[in-house]
Amino acid sequence: MAKLFGFSIEDSDKKSTSIVSPVPKNNEDGVDNYVASGFYGQYVDIEGAYRNEHELIRRYRDMALHPEVDKAIEDVVNEAIVTDLYDSPVEVELSNLNASEGIKKKIREEFRYLKETMDFDKKSHEIFRNWYIDGRLYYLKVIDPKNPQEGIQDLRYIDPLKIKYVRQEKRDNDKDPYVRINSKENNVPNPKFDEYYLYTMKPNYPTGMIAQAGKGATKISKDSITYCTSGLVDRNKNRVLSYLQKAIKAVNQLRMIEDSLVIYRLSRAPERRIFYIDVGNLPKVKAEQYLKEVMNRYRNKLVYNAQTGEIRDDRKFMSMMEDFWLPRREGGRGTEITTLPGGQNLGELTDVDYFQKKLYRALGVPESRIGADSGFNLGRSSEILRDELQFSKFVGRLRKRFAHMFNDFLKTQLILKNIVTPEDWSQMEDHIQYDFLYDNQFAELKESEMLQNRLSNLATIEPYIGKFYSTEFVRKRVLQQTDQEIEEIDMQIEDEIQKGILPNPAEVDPITGEPLPQEGQDLGAVPTDEDPDAAASQITDAQYQKDTKSAEL
Repeated sequence: MAKLFGFSIEDSDKKSTSIVSPVPKNNEDGVDNYVASGFYGQYVDIEGAYRNEHELIRRYRDMALHPEVDKAIEDVVNEAIVTDLYDSPVEVELSNLNASEGIKKKIREEFRYLKETMDFDKKSHEIFRNWYIDGRLYYLKVIDPKNPQEGIQDLRYIDPLKIKYVRQEKRDNDKDPYVRINSKENNVPNPKFDEYYLYTMKPNYPTGMIAQAGKGATKISKDSITYCTSGLVDRNKNRVLSYLQKAIKAVNQLRMIEDSLVIYRLSRAPERRIFYIDVGNLPKVKAEQYLKEVMNRYRNKLVYNAQTGEIRDDRKFMSMMEDFWLPRREGGRGTEITTLPGGQNLGELTDVDYFQKKLYRALGVPESRIGADSGFNLGRSSEILRDELQFSKFVGRLRKRFAHMFNDFLKTQLILKNIVTPEDWSQMEDHIQYDFLYDNQFAELKESEMLQNRLSNLATIEPYIGKFYSTEFVRKRVLQQTDQEIEEIDMQIEDEIQKGILPNPAEVDPITGEPLPQEGQDLGAVPTDEDPDAAASQITDAQYQKDTKSAEL
């Protein structure tokens, strides 16, 4: 076989050789298990399925040029990738990761470095759009073979038409495609596979065949390529599909309807005249000659040349949109001119609107977004259409699937730089999430109203807490808080009390809300009302002494 390019990441703990399974790995990526054949098994025959996959990707890209499809794609991409002046479209979320703050800090730094390497903040819209249209995304992770501990040096995008993922069965001298493990009862087949990529600069068009390994194509190891698919697979043909697959028929129908509508309007729009020419008793040949003479006499076809601005007389051609000349024999009504009316229902677009809505339904975009004049309602959630909420969930699933690319980047970078081991990563990857900027006003309004309703119910039920309802019941059933949220909120409240941000509930009067006096703390004497008679006597005595002193002087 041709030399394998790239690097591979292997676990330090090798799996036991006693593990036997007659069933190969789940084929979720739509790749067939191709068996090596030919002279010394030097190439892989992938002619069948991948030729069709090549044509399928080209069809997806042609569909994206259709105006309605392009608008729907832009709606999806704009909802999934939200650009902001200050924030990045995506950040790594490590709140659920059970690791030290030092590890979390390194993970955030490496993720920020990977985004800068692929220039994701600037090209996020184009990257997500290419993945959504093609249904797959390939990136080559470039490293320094002499210093792999420095991590990924560059991330380069690969056109899906130039690379194929191959899973090839291992054979032992072409005798047995299986490695059989002897069990107590019988021989159990345990197939082994080599997984790699075939890359070529120029795919064979139109078949889309990738060149043979070592003959114009390069074998690249599996760990050197980041491969992210849409998750949609045609199980009957083992082919990865795009989200545009469902809209192929709808696009073709809409195109045919629009083309037929244009042809119909061009043919039926003008009013045409019918000339009945009286030819008397002339023979057929002479009657036709006479009719042509009359036509040439009265017919004057002026043609305008838009390029040169010239107007010329063209008498050679007669189209279906011009007037009709018909002979009439003696005994008829003589020469007559009538008018053939044009189409009467040229303004009806019901069928076009139907197929436009069908196209949007196939693409998963709400029908309300078809018309540019349709309003954008930011009212209550009761006024929000259900398809908008479904669209929000659809975009969330797209983000989850697209985030597999970041997961693979981060895995390679952390392992190469010895921040984590492959075993540690297998435990950590499920707890690493990616936070995309959100710009769906409908979902935000829905959450805001739900929170308002819960707080209103809390205010209503608060007098009965401790009498008919427990605090735990209120938090779980009224506020809809999970056990994890309750634990986190309690820890945050305790931390804020220790920091002095919140007052200690034990030091606050539950009735008045005023702080209780602490031991050894003087809050001042309680003011009391003085005796008015005593106050008056004090004033009188002071005045008497003053008057007496002034009299003596």
